[in-house]
Amino acid sequence: MLKLGLATIAAFIIATQAASADPKFERTLLRLAPSERLEQLCAYATMVNVRKDARKFRPDRAVANAAAQSSVKGNTLKTAGGAFRSQGKWYAISFTCTATPDRLKVVSFDYKVGAEIPAGKWAGYGLWQ
Repeated sequence: MLKLGLATIAAFIIATQAASADPKFERTLLRLAPSERLEQLCAYATMVNVRKDARKFRPDRAVANAAAQSSVKGNTLKTAGGAFRSQGKWYAISFTCTATPDRLKVVSFDYKVGAEIPAGKWAGYGLWQ
């Protein structure tokens, strides 16, 4: 359910310019439970930051718990087994994402892009084309 949720909202939020500045995005986040809100916000931050910093990537999907479960402590989501899709290929990513207490804005985001994930592993990670 969570991976599907990330995919569904990712298609909507990728079109927005900035998570904290877009009223539609914020209203969408407010409809979610706080735990889901944090994951959606951090998935969006993944796509925005990777797109901005590593211009060779054009992320359109992000999953926090593809290869390993993510952990939440307070308003911080950490994952060592995340993934993002760019131009039809999936790539590993690890990140730490901290949000405001209302989980509507990211206050810090640190990440490291890993290797391309072979297509043969996609189904096991719950990834799709």
